Amino acid sequence: MSITKEEELTGMQRASEAVALILKEMTRFAKPGITTRELDNFGAGLFKELGARSAPNLAYGFPGWTCISVNNEFCHGIPSSKTLLRDGDLVNIDVSAEVDGYWSDNGGSFVLGPDKNGHQQLVDASKLILKKAIGNIKGGVKISDIGFLIETEAKKRGYKVIKNLNGHGIGRGLHEEPSEIANYRDRFNTRRFKKNTVVAIETFISTKSTLAVETGDGWTTVGDKGGFMAQHEHTIVVTDGAPIILTHNNDIWA
Repeated sequence: MSITKEEELTGMQRASEAVALILKEMTRFAKPGITTRELDNFGAGLFKELGARSAPNLAYGFPGWTCISVNNEFCHGIPSSKTLLRDGDLVNIDVSAEVDGYWSDNGGSFVLGPDKNGHQQLVDASKLILKKAIGNIKGGVKISDIGFLIETEAKKRGYKVIKNLNGHGIGRGLHEEPSEIANYRDRFNTRRFKKNTVVAIETFISTKSTLAVETGDGWTTVGDKGGFMAQHEHTIVVTDGAPIILTHNNDIWA
């Protein structure tokens, strides 16, 4: 989506404030002993309060309000009454929504309680890499250069990136052009970020794998070589200078 008038920016801000608040409150609500279905149901209440509709459910028929992935699950985890959260779990919540015709997306990984399983370093790396990537985005910058930055920063820290999960354009739909904002230098992608466009920038930082593969439920993915992955995501407006981070109040950088 390209922002061409004030009402479009206002609409994107409203949708983005909703998803950011839902992500922040769900992260706070998560605790050992509850199921991912209970966590998703808590999020559902916030969606309803804010007049928002679940984007993955609306666009793709996803069986939940939000995607909640735990430990070796990489993304698109289905909320379940069988998945019990425990201290030390690596949890990812991805919240995207439609509000009055505008769509926004954000997500974050975090360690639940004490870092018993040593995931915090991965989570911190993902956050820092996203911050650096977004700080380098402006109109005219090659999309592949940001991918190269993300992969280079991951390698510096001893990590890999997932090559078949991407950031994307967003605005009037959940996934718009540019459809593939990769976490590595895609030499075939010659496109550049354009001023006033809205994009969702995501990191997919992994300990072992470079590909996400679907499990038997048709949604949840894991790594092709196992391991763990951290993801963080903001929806932004590209400018001639520093981007406008529409989902800034989700507190993933707090």
